[in-house]
Amino acid sequence: MLNRRHLRVKALQNIFAWQNTEKKDIITSQKLLMKSIDEVYQMYVSMLALVVDITEYTAHDALERANKHLPTAEDLNPNQKLLHNKFANVLKHNPEYVAAVNKYQINWFSDPELVKSIFNKLKESKEYEAYLAEDFEETLESSKEIIKFIFRKMLLKNVNVVQAFEDKFINWPVDREVMQGMIAKTIKNFESENPLDNKLTPISADWSEDSTFVKDLFTYTLKNDDKYQELIAERTKNWESERIALMDTILMKMAICEMMNFPSIPVKVTINEYLELSKDYSTPKSNTFINGILDKILNDLKRNNSIKKVGRGLIEE
Repeated sequence: MLNRRHLRVKALQNIFAWQNTEKKDIITSQKLLMKSIDEVYQMYVSMLALVVDITEYTAHDALERANKHLPTAEDLNPNQKLLHNKFANVLKHNPEYVAAVNKYQINWFSDPELVKSIFNKLKESKEYEAYLAEDFEETLESSKEIIKFIFRKMLLKNVNVVQAFEDKFINWPVDREVMQGMIAKTIKNFESENPLDNKLTPISADWSEDSTFVKDLFTYTLKNDDKYQELIAERTKNWESERIALMDTILMKMAICEMMNFPSIPVKVTINEYLELSKDYSTPKSNTFINGILDKILNDLKRNNSIKKVGRGLIEE
């Protein structure tokens, strides 16, 4: 699931794009922001669908083997245990999953060579051989082990799969970790053999609240761009504006926006979050620079009574 840090990253990416575009339309840019978040969910469903399609390729493989010119006895009677994998079957009959696959029009069999190559590689693995050799009755829980193997070893480490996702999802390198967590959570949380009783992993813990947060953070930061730029300029008079990285400026503006417009988020949390983001998205020295400037701006805002926090976010004087 996307947590608040992930949502801040999404806002950061889209604010950076907005700053580098000539036509600055906040409404259109906000739609692009929400689309980039929805693509994380699309990526998640696409990966689930690829897992399902690999299990279903068992039937295609069996047909190909049976149609050989000189099929062996094994070709005529292949082990199709994976086709009946309980987790995969519960998943593909789950209404949420079916609706999402239809919504995003996901069809990996439109690239049959990719699915076939993955399945053939799976057949060569000792883990798959061991799975087929198991003589106990498969349970939903035991059926998950081969699914985890397919996901972790056959897909995430497959160059062609990674390329396919990179081609479709521009933010794959950033969103991949979130998608992996959502897949792992789904495998863990599917506990009923009744498809109706299981739920896909939601995009966030509370999307109603989180969607408002990320839209407001994005919009307020852009609408108050000049105001926040002034606050930063006052505290960076000894710096040439060209020497301050654009990413540092955006991070500081977002932090100021949060401090001034989100009363339930503690100031310390806000500052720590943007300092952490600076480590991943800006220069090695940005962390110290941003911390120093935000500390000065915070003191100014407190003196002007421009920050009002409530509850656990109350500023300690």
